[in-house]
Amino acid sequence: MDRPTANTWFDVVLGIVVMATVGALIGSFLGASSIPVTAGLGLALGAVVGYLGGRRFLVSILVGTVLGGLLAWLIAGVEKVSFGAGAGAAMGGFLGVQISMLLDVRAARKAAQLEESEADATHSAVTKL
Repeated sequence: MDRPTANTWFDVVLGIVVMATVGALIGSFLGASSIPVTAGLGLALGAVVGYLGGRRFLVSILVGTVLGGLLAWLIAGVEKVSFGAGAGAAMGGFLGVQISMLLDVRAARKAAQLEESEADATHSAVTKL
């Protein structure tokens, strides 16, 4: 079995940091005694997502967390930053999955068009002989 690369380790650490933070934010909604449990679950999920290569997903959650927290701070004040950050993380994750899916569909469409154009070029070269 191959050893994980530096990029894989970076993704795992990014996943742990992002998802444990989101777990702690969710735990703060449920009560102070829930924070260790939800942060621990976030840590485990983040490690798995990072190991599987979900960097775009994790970055979208991170951006959503920061933007949600800032927006809540500007609108409702400092006491609502954790609510906005938690909601922003959820929206960031949702949008990240959707954007990633659309990017994958676009890449598959481009690959199919390229393959089709190469097949047409090969076919026209054979018929000209």
